[in-house]
Amino acid sequence: MNVTQSIDGERLIAVFTAVVEQLGRALPRSYELVLHDLSKLPNSIVAISGEVTPRLVGGPATDLLLKQAATGKFESKLDYDTHAADGRKLRSSTMIIEDVSSRPVAALCINADLSVWEELQAVTQQLVLMNASPGLAEAAPAAPPPPSRGERGQETFVRDVDELAAILIDEAIRGIGVPAELMQKQHKVEVVRDLKARGLFLLKDAVQLIATELSVTRFTIYNYLNQIAEEEEPAGQDPAPSEGTSHE
Repeated sequence: MNVTQSIDGERLIAVFTAVVEQLGRALPRSYELVLHDLSKLPNSIVAISGEVTPRLVGGPATDLLLKQAATGKFESKLDYDTHAADGRKLRSSTMIIEDVSSRPVAALCINADLSVWEELQAVTQQLVLMNASPGLAEAAPAAPPPPSRGERGQETFVRDVDELAAILIDEAIRGIGVPAELMQKQHKVEVVRDLKARGLFLLKDAVQLIATELSVTRFTIYNYLNQIAEEEEPAGQDPAPSEGTSHE
């Protein structure tokens, strides 16, 4: 879904950019505010405060926001679990901002680093037990270890679109359960179907990236996309024209 920014949308972007900059100074370091301009997808970050995730202005959307853009259904999502790249547990919320015509124009995101509070809770618990009885402190269960670097929540925070593309492609291939070098045509079509739903093809050079990973040509990927579009077409409608031929 391509979002064309309205005059009211531009005004809202300016207003919420100021909100991110001003409110960000008042929040603890364990909080991060991020504003995405949906007309600039995939490199949609226009304002950010805090350092919970390693991102900057001009950085890309998350996989969650990209998937919503692919479906054209932007929805607010509040208070859900995510993880930073280094395994820290985060709590996130994403609010979709609409203009006066109810068109989505921006996404305001809040990410809170819970690891700080979990460490404080563990220390407090130990102090309380030590004060009550030294023996209880030794017997108290240790705090649960942080999630591994491979574990992630409902959203992925990346530094650039190349990293985002790599994550999406890797997850789609692993989801099939067959190594890319052993895949048959039907497996590759399903990988492309999954990546289309995830919004990969909103990224620059996406066709070439997935073609390389699946060891096929760009034209083959276009053919797969045409096949998927034909399967998704309501009965009675003419299918989209093919953009190439393939020997796959």
